[in-house]
This record gives sequence, C-alpha cells and structure tokens, in this order.
Amino acid sequence: MRKNKFYAIYTELAEKIKSGDYKPGETLPSEHELTDTYETSRETIRKALNLLAQNGFIQKIRGKGSIVLDMQKMSLPFSGLVSFKEVAEHSGFHAETVVHEFGLMKPTESLMTKLKATPNDEIWEVIRSRRINGEHVILDKDYFLKAFVPYLSKDICEKSIYEYLEKKLNLTISFAKKEIIVEPCTEEDRKLLDVDGFDHIVVVKNYVYLDDATLFQYTESRHRLDKFRFVDFARRGV
Repeated sequence: MRKNKFYAIYTELAEKIKSGDYKPGETLPSEHELTDTYETSRETIRKALNLLAQNGFIQKIRGKGSIVLDMQKMSLPFSGLVSFKEVAEHSGFHAETVVHEFGLMKPTESLMTKLKATPNDEIWEVIRSRRINGEHVILDKDYFLKAFVPYLSKDICEKSIYEYLEKKLNLTISFAKKEIIVEPCTEEDRKLLDVDGFDHIVVVKNYVYLDDATLFQYTESRHRLDKFRFVDFARRGV
C-alpha cells in the first residue's frame, strides 16, 4: 500500500461531495464498505475520513456514521497559515481578487502598536475584496513593513502576495498569532462587500511573523457571516 493512499481516498471522496454525488445530510458508506471498495485497511479509511472531517466535508457521529455537511460555506482553516489563493484552489470555488487601495503610507498610531513600527517606518497598505462565485464576501486589509518587503505592485496583489514573498523575496513566513471577533459592519464593509443585509461581520486579525520571530505583517480579514465556517483540528495531549 502506498504511504499516501489515504490522501488519494480523501481526495476522491471530497470530489464526490463537492460534485453532489454525496449530498448534504446523507451518510457516507460505512468504514467496512469503504474498506472493501478501496481494497485497503480500516486504518487507512479512518485517516481519510478524519481528514474529511478536519476540512469540513463531514461530521462523524457515533452510531450514525459520517454525515455529509453543506459545502456552500467555504471552510477556512483558523489555525493554519495559508493564502486565500491556496484556500480557494483547495475548496474548488471560483474566486477573484479586486484591489481597491494599494500604496505606501506612514503608520498610524494603531499600526505602530500592531506592527511595533516607528513614525519613520513606511508601510505597504493593500485593501482587497475577494469575489467568490460572483459575490464580494471577504475584505482583506493587509499591512507590510517596507523594511522586509521593499517592493510590491498591484499585479502582485491581484495574484498572490505570499507566493511573491516566498518565491521572489525568499522570505520564510513561519507563524501567526490570530484572534477572531464579530463586529458591526462599517461603511467601508458596506461599500466594498455584498453584505446582503447583514449588520455584523466576522473579523480575523493576523499578526504574521518570519522564521526569526520578526513581526512583519498585520492583516484584518473581514468575512460575511453566512459564507464561511472556521475549522480547526485539535488533539488532546496524553
């Protein structure tokens, strides 16, 4: 058995869920049935099912099996550090990025606190909305210290900033501190997002660090309430 066989099974089942072969509320075949279908061990099937649960495709319920979840909500890994492009490609949604504001600025008092910047520092400000299946449902407000990111362009911001930072600038993005809150919609939210009558918005604040523990980015990612689920995977220590 190939070492990554469980991932191939996960991918096939995930595609069947996304295509509607398995519909929300339905139960996947049992572990025993999947073991026979894929001619593999029950442990391999359990690994594939655990990964489906981790990424929001199913809910495993004792006595009932693996229940397919509604994938109209896009699953965002709260504990992970991934770009929007990577999440969109993984989820299979048609996504576009629209850059509304881009340029260098002097830090406000708030940004000096968040980025540990000085009044003499310059900061890249990038404000982008993310259009998923035709609706603007995420507003990303990114701030990068120019000392670590000497150059940016609108074209880079429309594609993937992280891809540019890692592949062109050879920066090693290591970890982030995150907090998630719900706030009333601002006028900016209503202007740049299709809020669809919602009065509140989910805000994920990210403080992002390089591999030497240097803080170089602060981001506020503002999400429409009905379009996302924030997923995590936790294991109790023994």
